Amino acid sequence: MKIVIDSNRVIAALLKDSTTRSILYDKKFDFVAPSYIFSEIKKYKEDIAKRIGMSDNDFGTLLKLVFDNITIIPEAKYSKIIKELNKEISDFKDLSYLAVAVLTEAKGIWTHDLHFKEQSKIKIFTNIDLLRFINKED
Repeated sequence: MKIVIDSNRVIAALLKDSTTRSILYDKKFDFVAPSYIFSEIKKYKEDIAKRIGMSDNDFGTLLKLVFDNITIIPEAKYSKIIKELNKEISDFKDLSYLAVAVLTEAKGIWTHDLHFKEQSKIKIFTNIDLLRFINKED
């Protein structure tokens, strides 16, 4: 199932080996994200590395492992769709995730960001929703 992953789920996966990380590695999902996600992660990179007590090198390795499970969609592919969705959501930083969901025909967006609930075009999934899907499929 194709799901757009929001940066807050990636950050959660980086912070600790948790439910979020296990969902990210579950092969039932095909995660995609806009290239914009890199600028969001970069903004918090030093803070995340410090919080988890990792060197830059080790953090880079963890980052690579996490992003090995995410297909990145270049901005050129979704930028026109952003303009069409401009009025769907109040936080402009979330528009790229919504645009990628529309572009890739994803089943939804995995996030804990409440701004996404303002729109009705794309289904929103939380950890609990995806865990229910995993358990239903087993």
